[in-house]
Amino acid sequence: MNAAPYILIVDDNPENIKVLGSILSKKNYRLIVTQNGIQALKSVEVILPDLILLDIMMPEMDGYQVCEELKKNPRTRDIPVIFLTAAIDQEHELKGLKLGAVDYIHKPFSVALVEARVCTQLELVESKKALLEKN
Repeated sequence: MNAAPYILIVDDNPENIKVLGSILSKKNYRLIVTQNGIQALKSVEVILPDLILLDIMMPEMDGYQVCEELKKNPRTRDIPVIFLTAAIDQEHELKGLKLGAVDYIHKPFSVALVEARVCTQLELVESKKALLEKN
């Protein structure tokens, strides 16, 4: 049996972290939490997560910049990134998708959508790993 997946949550709002942590801990995922982009980039050097939930609007380094750095690095470029945002316009979504994000979760969080989108991405990660092992 495979170990529970690691999910990195990157958000500068403690309340958002608390809500996401509550949703995801019920599924027994292993959570890594950082409150800014710089911490997130340092964190992935220590533990490579299976999925990253990344807030867009953060001080110092926004989520777009963090995503760009992750996608430049051969070690982290294949980690799926789901952006967390309060923005609902297509321009923001398109920018994130062009940078390599796989999905968006809008704030305020819907428990069912968070669970479904996280589960879908983690299933895709597992499928990809299985295919690579077979080949």
